[in-house]
Amino acid sequence: MILRRFFHLTIVLVATVFSFQSCFEKEQNQQSDKTPELGKSSIREVIAAMKPEEKIGVIVGDGKFIIARANADKNKEVPIANRNSKPVIPRLGIKTTALTDGPSGINKPPAPEGAKDYTYTTAFPTPNCVAASWNLELAEEIGKAYGNELLEYDYDLALMPGMNLHRDPRCGRNFEYYSEDPLLTGKMAAAVVNGLQSYGVGATLKHFVANNQETNRRNYNAVISRRALREQYLRGFEIAVKESNPWAIMTSYNRMNGFYTAENPELMRELVRDEWNYTGLFMTDFDGYGDAVAKVRAGSNMLMGGNMQEFNELKEGLKNKTIDESMLDECLVYNLEMKLKSPGMKGYKPSFKPDLDAHAQLAREAAAEGMVLLKNEDNALPLKNEKKIALFGKIGYHLIPFGTGSGGVRSYYHRVSVNDGLNAAGFEVPEAMQQEYRDYIQKIIRENLVPPYFDNPKMRKDNGIKGNHAPPHFRNRLVAFSREKVMTRQAIKKYEAQTDVAVITLGRSAGENYENGYLPITERELDLVRNVSEIFHAAGKKVIVVLNVASVWGTVNWRDYADAILLAWLPGQEGGHAVADILKGAVNPSGKLPDSFPMRIEDVPSYKSFPGIPPENPYNSFYEDGIYVGYRYYNTFDVPTAYEFGYGLSYTTFEYADLKLSATKFTDKIEVTVTVKNTGNVAGKEVVQLYLAAPATNIHKPVHELKGFAKTKLLQPGESEQLAFEIDKHALASFWSGKSAWIADKGDYEVQIGASSKDIRLKAIFNLPEDIVVEKVNDILYPNFNLKELTGK
Repeated sequence: MILRRFFHLTIVLVATVFSFQSCFEKEQNQQSDKTPELGKSSIREVIAAMKPEEKIGVIVGDGKFIIARANADKNKEVPIANRNSKPVIPRLGIKTTALTDGPSGINKPPAPEGAKDYTYTTAFPTPNCVAASWNLELAEEIGKAYGNELLEYDYDLALMPGMNLHRDPRCGRNFEYYSEDPLLTGKMAAAVVNGLQSYGVGATLKHFVANNQETNRRNYNAVISRRALREQYLRGFEIAVKESNPWAIMTSYNRMNGFYTAENPELMRELVRDEWNYTGLFMTDFDGYGDAVAKVRAGSNMLMGGNMQEFNELKEGLKNKTIDESMLDECLVYNLEMKLKSPGMKGYKPSFKPDLDAHAQLAREAAAEGMVLLKNEDNALPLKNEKKIALFGKIGYHLIPFGTGSGGVRSYYHRVSVNDGLNAAGFEVPEAMQQEYRDYIQKIIRENLVPPYFDNPKMRKDNGIKGNHAPPHFRNRLVAFSREKVMTRQAIKKYEAQTDVAVITLGRSAGENYENGYLPITERELDLVRNVSEIFHAAGKKVIVVLNVASVWGTVNWRDYADAILLAWLPGQEGGHAVADILKGAVNPSGKLPDSFPMRIEDVPSYKSFPGIPPENPYNSFYEDGIYVGYRYYNTFDVPTAYEFGYGLSYTTFEYADLKLSATKFTDKIEVTVTVKNTGNVAGKEVVQLYLAAPATNIHKPVHELKGFAKTKLLQPGESEQLAFEIDKHALASFWSGKSAWIADKGDYEVQIGASSKDIRLKAIFNLPEDIVVEKVNDILYPNFNLKELTGK
């Protein structure tokens, strides 16, 4: 009995042990088979769990081919995976990054026809208008508004800001970029990025680098000296990378010194990663040329928008060992690190209700602060007793808020015309005049004829134009590019008799893929300005011209007719309100030019070498202007301008005084202070610019360069403010190509404090006793041609 009970217990015990062991082994096996997941496992573990084709699929097009295959199995329509986040590899928790264009506002798809609950975005002033404010705090606030809309509309990353220099006024994308000066460009971009990324979403610096033209934009080779690259074309990007740490950098379409920028390891690895210590993601521009293997080897992490040729090139590269799988893994680290930052990965639930009312008010304030008063003879502005306005020009009734292409804003709610703004501000425009222009605009839209600018063989081919009617995508171009309305002298006299003052609004749009940034005034427009001015001046009445233009524009052959000229740029959705605020005097203009306005286009330093050789379809674009871009050229070579860099008028006056340097001998840095006083009768803001004239003892240098700027608060009449600047050793240095180093020459340096690049109010000298090697850098980025560059006098 005892033996039988013992035998029974032994069997139960053994069974229990085996059962426990089996459960333990099963649990261990389950743990070892557990699939890593992004956000719950390390990035390296997730990458290790990916198949080679999955790795390629995430790199090329951010997963759209993986999605396409999955949907093809289910006979579903293949989605485009560049707008909304979609699952790519569900078992690993990998999704696409939700992207949207900028830079004038969050550019999500437009409202469907008849939509009732569509969520709109804000159309802000274009970047060159924002740069004209010279107000970094304002730029950061605009960035915050972008960030708020990105976050609440469930986006991860904005493809902005654009940062290419305004090398030539003819470039159609200049409105997307900030300035001809790299310091102003870099500081503005950094401020916007810092504001945007404070909301936990990301920004993308673009187009890196030397994307300064649109002709043959996917294939031309920008040939640039190492000095011009370092001092001009790379400098703004360097400032923005170091001061704002953007999530991504988008490479440009073009070649630069022989290599596509997306295939250049010196550019991405040795410069940006090694020298600038950048840890974010490199993305290619969408549908560019080049070889996928070369791009990945060079350091491109995300090939957008991605195509099957690139997918197959990487597959073949793995097979024939021209690329190692470890290189794909490196790419994926940057990809997945960015995906981990996504608000959705952190559990954020978007409201789809950003503060659009507050953003509209900010857009209005920003537009007004960026507008530049170019002329104001006999204090023609602000308008005082003039209440009845004759508003001439079709664009006065049809605002151009932004340019065309990816730099536009398709999802904006409204645009306030100058006419709308004047009416809202209490001015009166004759009803018959308003109706006449409305009818003209409706006629343009109804007839839908190809605008003259596009009515040539090349433009027709580029835009798929057949016959006389404009294609559907011309909806936002049609009125802007169509001819001005003819206004007879008899009609002008009729409206003069009914009104107190004339306002003429002239407009120019521009956009991606075209060199239409500088289209001269037409004969119809010139006749309008001349005839209105002659008739109104004969009656003792003023004429105001408002320029709703994309960029630098010709003014010399008509500016003498006008009493006042207000440069409104492409001012975003609230532009008409902002114009009215300035004309009425509710806002004192404080904008200053971020670009030089030449007397004639032939005076531009890049005129002869732009867009390249051969001109109609350039393969090489030789940057023969070198470091002498914009004011560096005009001021150094004494070339007169219509309006100089940094220029802008105010309704009040300012006095500069008490310029002080912390030392007269430079050691590590010098503090500069200056006091600005409002000496006029109305409140206003002033932009104070610090230029530095360096000794040219070893290499040629511009006569001076912008090294700092600051904008005062709103100063009341008689009120003063002290502004402070810091000059560090980098501000003294020029790039010596032969030594691959930034070097400051010994000698006397002149600090110049100005209201513009030519209106220098105060000067002071400090001395650098010995040459300083400020920074030694990698010996890279040589041009692939012997370049004949412009040198100093």
